[in-house]
Amino acid sequence: MSAVLTYIGLGANLDEPVLQLQQAVAALKNIAATELVAVSSLYGSKPMGPQDQPDYVNAVAALRTSLSPLQLLDALQKIELEQGRQRKDERWGPRTLDLDILLFGEQTLNSERLTVPHYGMKSREFVLYPLAEIAADLVLPDGDHLQALLAKVPLNGLTVLAPAPQ
Repeated sequence: MSAVLTYIGLGANLDEPVLQLQQAVAALKNIAATELVAVSSLYGSKPMGPQDQPDYVNAVAALRTSLSPLQLLDALQKIELEQGRQRKDERWGPRTLDLDILLFGEQTLNSERLTVPHYGMKSREFVLYPLAEIAADLVLPDGDHLQALLAKVPLNGLTVLAPAPQ
């Protein structure tokens, strides 16, 4: 399989979230058959869902990988577990680390384990703005232009917290 450019959403709001994202970026560099291409700045965002939780720190990373989508998902979930992620039934609850495959080249996939493009990415400021920082001219597999999506999604309190982790 030839290498595919993929975008990963990173988020955390527990146990020093800035440090969690810095460690996650370091771990992304060590995924087999994968190269870290770019990382956005770190952004602060309000939580989705329950508001009685800390604000989030978010970023987006670009990877070039020869892995399949599910192999990449397995590698990302391993990183989440190594950083203390506990999977619970509560959707949008607090977490030490969340790594989501946003886009996997031009592929679309809808399985029990993985939906690509990510089902919520078009409406989430904490995904779109960091993504635009590293891929401003991106066109999604369905033909939507990232810049057009940005024009429809307000910042909603999103702020840049720190430069991209190295």
